[in-house]
Amino acid sequence: MHGGGGTGSGGRKKARIEIIPLIDVIFFLLATFVLFTLSLNKSAGLPVMLPTSTTSIPRDPSGTVTITVTAEGTIAWDKDLITLDEFIARLRNYSITEGQDARVLINADERTLFGQVVYVVDQVRMSGIPKIYIETRIFQSK
Repeated sequence: MHGGGGTGSGGRKKARIEIIPLIDVIFFLLATFVLFTLSLNKSAGLPVMLPTSTTSIPRDPSGTVTITVTAEGTIAWDKDLITLDEFIARLRNYSITEGQDARVLINADERTLFGQVVYVVDQVRMSGIPKIYIETRIFQSK
């Protein structure tokens, strides 16, 4: 007979891994990652310091061509730096192929000369593209 008067096997307890809390943590991380990814603002243009605006609204970038005007005055079509001649040719081709569905997003650095942005807007209008958007940052009051 064994003495000891205790219940159970009297040996060491076997270690167990609880799977339910592990699943909870994995789902929390997955949900956080998905929400963070959805909140990213995808820009097809070159990175520039956008001007701020208190009346900014979120945009839908799908089906939109992004024209970037840098602080130095260079123009980019989506992420490709182009010359003025290429810019006008691409605008005309885009206007012909997309027709009334053509949309242009102008993404200009806040240090860009106003005349350069007006030139881009004017060329977009002359090419017959009906929808022009200006990208800005949302003004955060402190």
